[in-house]
Amino acid sequence: MPQVALNLPAPDFVLNDFQGQSVRLSEFSGKANVLLVFNRGFT
Repeated sequence: MPQVALNLPAPDFVLNDFQGQSVRLSEFSGKANVLLVFNRGFT
């Protein structure tokens, strides 16, 4: 698994939201905060 470096921009990636729609991190560029929640038990 790749590691994320500190004090550098996060790499762009795509995940599905709770409705199954693809969401790309770069869509939030310029926003003050982005909260990611990874729930390992959710399928």
